[in-house]
Amino acid sequence: MSVLERMPYARFLGLTSEQTDGGMIVTLPFADRLIGNPMLPALHGGATAALLEMTAIAQVAATWPQERLPKPINVSVAYLRSGRPQDVHARARIGKAGRRVAYVLAEAWQDDESQPIASLTAHFLLAS
Repeated sequence: MSVLERMPYARFLGLTSEQTDGGMIVTLPFADRLIGNPMLPALHGGATAALLEMTAIAQVAATWPQERLPKPINVSVAYLRSGRPQDVHARARIGKAGRRVAYVLAEAWQDDESQPIASLTAHFLLAS
């Protein structure tokens, strides 16, 4: 069972992952229920934040496999531009990790990885 399959909300959102040379990429497939502002239309910020947080958790869990998933200590999301009604991709990298805590950075984008729509910084408690 993959890390994302262990997270009920990731299953609900339909998140998928693929391993590339640059690391794990997690994709949030577009669905009408993810629209937060129908006037634009724009993706809901909560769905974008969930994608980023679960991508970060999946990256930490893939780097240090444990029975329990890493637990968020603090999470900060910066919304950089509106997400259009299409698939969103995310990648996370571990900035620094100790014996108990990992610092993770993640970015979400749509068409162009160099044009992120949101970014995340977070600390996670590693299972002891």
